[in-house]
Amino acid sequence: MNIPKLRKQPIIKSCHNINWEDEYSWIHQENILEVLKDGSKLLPEVKEYLIEENTHTENVMADTKELQKKLFNEIKSRIKLDDESLPYKDKKYEYWTKVTKEGNYSKKLRRKIGEKNIETYWDGDLEAKGKKFFNTGDIAVSNNDELLAYSVDDKGSEYFTIFVRNIADNKIIEEPIPDTAGGITWSYDDKYFFYSKLDKFHRPRQIYRHKLGSKVKDDELIFEEKDERFTCGIGTSSDEKFYFISTSEHTTSEVYFFTKDQTKPEPKLILKRKEGVEYSIDSWNGYFWMHTNQDAKDFKISRCKHEELNNWKDFVPAKEEVLIGGFVLLNDWMIRSERVDALPKLFIRNLKTNQEEELIISDEEIISPGMTLMQKDRNTNTLRIGYESPKTPSRTYEYNIVTKEKKLVKELEIPSGYNRDDYVVKRKNCLGHDGRKIPITITYHKDTKLDGSANLLLYGYGSYGHSISPSFSTTRLSLINRNIIWATAHIRGGMERGMKFWEEGKMLNKKNTFKDYISCANYLIDNKFTSKGKIIGYGGSAGGLLMGAVVNEAPDLFLGMIMAVPFVDCLTTNLDHSLPLTAGEFNEFGNAKENPEHFKYIMSYSPYHNIKKMDYPHLLITTSLSDNRVLFDEPTKFTARLRDMKTDNNLLLFKCEMDAGHGGKSGRDAAIEEVAFDYSFALKITNKLNS
Repeated sequence: MNIPKLRKQPIIKSCHNINWEDEYSWIHQENILEVLKDGSKLLPEVKEYLIEENTHTENVMADTKELQKKLFNEIKSRIKLDDESLPYKDKKYEYWTKVTKEGNYSKKLRRKIGEKNIETYWDGDLEAKGKKFFNTGDIAVSNNDELLAYSVDDKGSEYFTIFVRNIADNKIIEEPIPDTAGGITWSYDDKYFFYSKLDKFHRPRQIYRHKLGSKVKDDELIFEEKDERFTCGIGTSSDEKFYFISTSEHTTSEVYFFTKDQTKPEPKLILKRKEGVEYSIDSWNGYFWMHTNQDAKDFKISRCKHEELNNWKDFVPAKEEVLIGGFVLLNDWMIRSERVDALPKLFIRNLKTNQEEELIISDEEIISPGMTLMQKDRNTNTLRIGYESPKTPSRTYEYNIVTKEKKLVKELEIPSGYNRDDYVVKRKNCLGHDGRKIPITITYHKDTKLDGSANLLLYGYGSYGHSISPSFSTTRLSLINRNIIWATAHIRGGMERGMKFWEEGKMLNKKNTFKDYISCANYLIDNKFTSKGKIIGYGGSAGGLLMGAVVNEAPDLFLGMIMAVPFVDCLTTNLDHSLPLTAGEFNEFGNAKENPEHFKYIMSYSPYHNIKKMDYPHLLITTSLSDNRVLFDEPTKFTARLRDMKTDNNLLLFKCEMDAGHGGKSGRDAAIEEVAFDYSFALKITNKLNS
């Protein structure tokens, strides 16, 4: 099919003149947020273009239909379709989650402690019936266990509507509250609940308190964030004595608190915001506990008595290039995390003696450990710990801190069968362009030859300080079992090596992220894991920005790329301060509208603005119409301009989900279908259609 080209307009004239129109600008509509809420407001010519592209992609991928079915079935066969989570013991009930073979969404179950009767208080399949898209923001049971508050997004645009109903008879008892951020916090006395309202730019900057039985229009505004860069939310303390309001952007935060017995909330400030300082607060055993990077680049944990709010003392001090993570408190214990050399660790500290030791769960070198509480009552020495690795399915143990006894209580079951000894996991460090060590996690089948003949999928992200843990995935096996090596590049822009690692990959250092990824690709080629032209790049959202920048810079390294909801028109988005995420990301990417240096720098790597007249590898670009994080116009414009500029005959496929959001389509089967489609593209370009 002959894909129509969008009409052109003049490209950018000057980096100092912000009032410009770039090519294909008619896609970027003034009412874009309204389109996210109501797809019928989409311009007819844009809808026609999206349909044309989808049809073209469907036709080109027609020869993969059987492979897609095969991939779908094998991925689904690795999932235990009838499964239940371990129960969490609240005050009167045990709560847990269940999925079924027939369903696509989870069910929430409970039973009174000591009794046998099981109650289903939430059935996702019933709630989603008849909806093209269905996503819950929160499902919150009141403290007295009688009411259920939940929030629903039925378009993918992340505008959540809150509903409240009696659990006993399933009847809605409150007026729906639209246009919220989705989170719900019940008051301790269950007379109220708190929520964040979205402003006209889809930013949660106001917190309201709704009184049960009252009109929504009478809801009380208890907090408003004035800085458009910041967004806010509300939660409760571990000791159930306080409410905490947190307001933040990516690098700066501020917390307010008020007590549970205040009839009229009057939030008080913990610490005044300071640019670049992040902190979070909890309360336990007469202390406020703070996790912060104030005077501690890679974070520390401090505490102060409730009555001595300005007398903070370090409890877990900072360590050089060791990221001090979050913590959970029991009566006698603190369980906390660290990240060292891109690997997470767990530690247990005795609150009475201050002695601490690392919690060793497995003798595997590369694992991702974790812990969860078993119960509401924290007067206990027992908790759940677990781990997984790229070749080991998750295992959960009940662990006694005092006796150090652990009992396996749940293991991820793979019904179709799985032998971890068939797989090899390696951790390598390559040198970046400036000598910085960049970790790479590599997973492959033991029969895959390491002579340069194998194809390799190289995953990357590298933004917002997000670190990628070495986790297990049943879906990846569909590629690994076909001798495609899976490698994850732990590049700068994440915090795998601490805050400095993030700082070296953002703002005017952002190009380090792209250069690190290219260095990883070259390392894998030089060390015979693969060869030049055999790599498939894979990244989504900000990882799609990574893919776009890299493919413009070093296209010859790659056989193809899969770019999911890619942030590829980052300059235009950065210039538009009315978009949901732009203002909150000034300290991640810069402010091109007000700073000429930022403008020039972002323009120098923006994937859309750096498309060249040259050969490109095979490309699959996906987006969603209702995505409010990366608007659908970005990958649409990127694809259209690529069609004009590229000089090769390789595949350029574009796919827009018309009923989905940033995370793709909803429901278990739909999610598997999307993975099967992406993987079928990878297998098509590697000539493994019949594998």
